[in-house]
Amino acid sequence: MTDSRGRHPQLLDRASAVLVVIDVQEGYRSVLFEYERVATAVARALQGAAILGVPVLATEQYPKGVGQTVDEVAKHFPPNLVPIQKMTMSCCGAEAFMAALEKLGRRQVLIVGIEAHACVNQTAHDLMHAGYQVHVAYDATSSRRGEDYVVGWGKMVKAGVIATTVETALLELLRTAEIPEFKAVQRVIK
Repeated sequence: MTDSRGRHPQLLDRASAVLVVIDVQEGYRSVLFEYERVATAVARALQGAAILGVPVLATEQYPKGVGQTVDEVAKHFPPNLVPIQKMTMSCCGAEAFMAALEKLGRRQVLIVGIEAHACVNQTAHDLMHAGYQVHVAYDATSSRRGEDYVVGWGKMVKAGVIATTVETALLELLRTAEIPEFKAVQRVIK
């Protein structure tokens, strides 16, 4: 991936990025390690993506059993966004997800959601294998158990995931404080 403006190719770019929200569902609320941190960070990522015009895809793992996306996250979805239902751990195993992603024509994927060692990990690996540049926001991911969170992160980073945070990602997408969206994004990350 080259950038004629001289930016490092591993920095997120508004024209190349898509935000993927994985399985932030009601069934995880009471069992997820640091649930409030994750829900808050995912909501901030969605707000920033809306301000910056970054498209969003969302998934729900077996919603019949795990429930719908939690309200505090879903209320920040773009209008008309319907989460893609899946049974596979990797989002890439859902044909509807891959079709939606390919239709966007973007090669950078910023992942937020759960669980870090399962659906996030497998999605990240499969996306990298498919040639996507994958960024995962550390503060916007978790697992039911802390040790799974840590191991999932170690595995993803060793495989080539670009570790980030929601604030770091949004600032990369902004590039400069000289654009009109800066103040609105600044309010989201403060």
